[in-house]
Amino acid sequence: MKQAMATIVKPLPDHLFRVHGASAEMRWEAMSGQGYHTPNDRFFVRNHTSTPYIDVTTWRLRVHGAGVRCPRAFSYEELRGMPSRTFDVAIECAGNGRRFYGTQQHDAAPGTQWGLGAIGVARWRGVPLRYLLHEVGLLPEAVDVLPTGLDAPFEDYGHVRRPLPVGKAMDDVLVAYEMNGEPLPPDHGFPVRLVVPGWVGIASIKWLGDIEVSTTELFSPWNMVFYRDVTTQPVKSAFELAWNARLPVAGPHILRGRSWSGRGRIVKVEVSCDGGTSWRVAEHHGQHLVSAWLPWHIGWAPRHTGEHVLMARATDETGATQPLTTPRHPFGYVFDAVVRHPIRVVNG
Repeated sequence: MKQAMATIVKPLPDHLFRVHGASAEMRWEAMSGQGYHTPNDRFFVRNHTSTPYIDVTTWRLRVHGAGVRCPRAFSYEELRGMPSRTFDVAIECAGNGRRFYGTQQHDAAPGTQWGLGAIGVARWRGVPLRYLLHEVGLLPEAVDVLPTGLDAPFEDYGHVRRPLPVGKAMDDVLVAYEMNGEPLPPDHGFPVRLVVPGWVGIASIKWLGDIEVSTTELFSPWNMVFYRDVTTQPVKSAFELAWNARLPVAGPHILRGRSWSGRGRIVKVEVSCDGGTSWRVAEHHGQHLVSAWLPWHIGWAPRHTGEHVLMARATDETGATQPLTTPRHPFGYVFDAVVRHPIRVVNG
């Protein structure tokens, strides 16, 4: 049904990605002028092993376990024939921003040294997971759902898998087979993947092949060894600019960026062009979705050449605002502090 492929299948040109071993980080300047969604060709890739090739003609999604009445295996065509929903949802690695623990706070954390590019927003189409659970007769005593991917086992930990509580599974989780109007690309989970709004990216299992429904709490290395006690994403912001970008002093410029939170809608974004001495409220435009991000912009007319530090901080509807520093997570997860983005203003 499957065989190993290259670590990452799609091209990874330097102007779109920073490559981190088996993973690839989107360069934020690659989002400039791209509209609301992250194009498939520049969506970040987080692989534990390598992208598998899966033969869709023999692939099946097994839904089984003590928590269902009628275990069943669904084919790709069966899934595509079911009632579908389409959602704009961000998927973000829990380690997004990890390198700033070291570069900004001088307390480095282990793991892939992501900047802010381990996030993307796509328009996902698929079958609500609750529909499949109804199809197999979800029992009232069901507690957890354990989705498992078909990529190669990771070290001695087995296939990537992470449990979800039944409440979340029955809420807004999607079994997706399309990404931005196209069948899922191989690197992003073909033939189907989970999309779990608001939660860290590890919950959105790619290359989905098996869903166990249990009547007891479930555990895996991906909620007990890795990503322990990490569920929803905090508030973050990024500029659609290259790191150390060069801008001409002859302004004004329109600075653009995006802010997001796994906890709720972004309600305010403030921008500083002087390293945090003063702040102004940015204007926002486009969609304002709870499960995705908020694009924003602000005008700036630099008064002199030289190095400058741009900063953006957002507040979500729960009242959470990005701090200037954040406590170090031992695995470098959920960095939410305001990022200091260096640029250089030049003549010409």
